[in-house]
Amino acid sequence: MTVRPEVLFEALRERGIGLFVGVPDSLLKSFCAYVADHARADEHIIAANEGNAVGIAVGYHLATGRTGAVYLQNSGLGNTINPLTSLADREVYCVPLLLIIGWRGEPGKKDEPQHVKQGRISRDQLELLGIPCFILEAGSDVVAVVEGAFGSLASTGAPAALLVRDKTFSHYAPVRRPQQSRFLREEALREILQLTRRDDLVVSTTGKTSRELFELRRQRNESQRDFLTVGGMGHTSSIALGVALGAPNRRIVCLDGDGSMLMHMGSLPIIGDLKPKNLLHVVLNNGAHESVGGQPTVAGGIDIESIARASGYRDYAVAVDPATLRMAWERLAGGPGPAMLEVKIGVGSRDDLARPGRTPAENKRAFMEAARA
Repeated sequence: MTVRPEVLFEALRERGIGLFVGVPDSLLKSFCAYVADHARADEHIIAANEGNAVGIAVGYHLATGRTGAVYLQNSGLGNTINPLTSLADREVYCVPLLLIIGWRGEPGKKDEPQHVKQGRISRDQLELLGIPCFILEAGSDVVAVVEGAFGSLASTGAPAALLVRDKTFSHYAPVRRPQQSRFLREEALREILQLTRRDDLVVSTTGKTSRELFELRRQRNESQRDFLTVGGMGHTSSIALGVALGAPNRRIVCLDGDGSMLMHMGSLPIIGDLKPKNLLHVVLNNGAHESVGGQPTVAGGIDIESIARASGYRDYAVAVDPATLRMAWERLAGGPGPAMLEVKIGVGSRDDLARPGRTPAENKRAFMEAARA
């Protein structure tokens, strides 16, 4: 029997959890949606990245003495290691916080290539960090699992973790949804592919952006020559910068998402400082973490133009439909980069959207061949 998300939420609240903060995960999407609908605005924060979430939980404990819950996908454990080991660890500041981790790529279960290694080492990582781990799965006695975790928190005063297996939670439909637009990402990508040159090199962000790009290439009967960043969320623009520096005579089109851009936004002033003339940074902004459940980001309410220009980008334009996208592209493509094109889109994708039919190694080889052609 699956776990109703409200059962875990209430069990945590009863034991004093006063703050929920993290980065959404598809395995936790029902739980995250329930938290978003039932926690007050000052009790729930969707962080820029997982290390950011740990820092917030540490600060919350310092001010209140209470424990925060940090939720994340196991692929985000890497972002947490510095603050977990150098701040929260029992040998440093000894700060209690509860990690709620979606276990993608669990051994013995089929998953995407980018999750397999991380799934295999997740328990070992937690053991190496000295963080006691408690498994939550369908059929679990939620109260008993939570009591075990809180027993650890009480005895050590340091972090503990719930490792959540696939298909643990029952479905919960969120009440709060991002603002909609008829202009969806796949339509925007279709327009962008019509505007790119054959010798352009494309680097696309993780999640549905790369999946849609792969399918569009196939529909257009074009060879696969894009670098699909299926893992490493937040690093797409850094990869694109490296490509731009390595191939200065080619135009580099970075297809980023708002959640990805926010996750490691420090890459923007590095791009702005180096000023690669051949880089066009496209941010597909739907104000949501769509690939893992549609939870909102802050990108719907911030001034991305000011951020880009203050970071040193030479130009910026915004598009809200195919016509403005074509006009903005023509303007930016005619001048030196780095330039940023923000494309405001809605949340939505096809139910039959497939995953890339090539392995990461095959994708890498195809991109490198295209880059050297």
